[in-house]
Amino acid sequence: QVQLVESGGGSVQAGGSLRLSCVVSGYGIRYKCMGWFRQAPGKEREVVAAIASTGSTAYADSMKGRFTISKDNAENILSLQMHSLKPEDTAMYFCAARGDYCSAPRMTEIEYFYWGPGTQVTVSS
Repeated sequence: QVQLVESGGGSVQAGGSLRLSCVVSGYGIRYKCMGWFRQAPGKEREVVAAIASTGSTAYADSMKGRFTISKDNAENILSLQMHSLKPEDTAMYFCAARGDYCSAPRMTEIEYFYWGPGTQVTVSS
């Protein structure tokens, strides 16, 4: 059974940093597609960043240059390093995984099969 569990969320002031982690159990992530999504109150879930099986990455425009997605294949952990946080980054953050290989990052939630319960990030001004 594949399980994803996020951690690392919290409250931070604007301009601060947070590092989110997603521990995956049930399969190895080395050659799997994975991504981070977020959902703010009253809004639809949106992509933050994605990483392909090849290691190539992609980011939503508003996150480029501020966020970095990475995988630790040995520890089976997906991470999201976030810098220069803004109040509009406040949301529940979810990690997601596909069950197969992908040559390019997948940027839509319908393409992901497995989801974690989320971790809350709150950025105050």
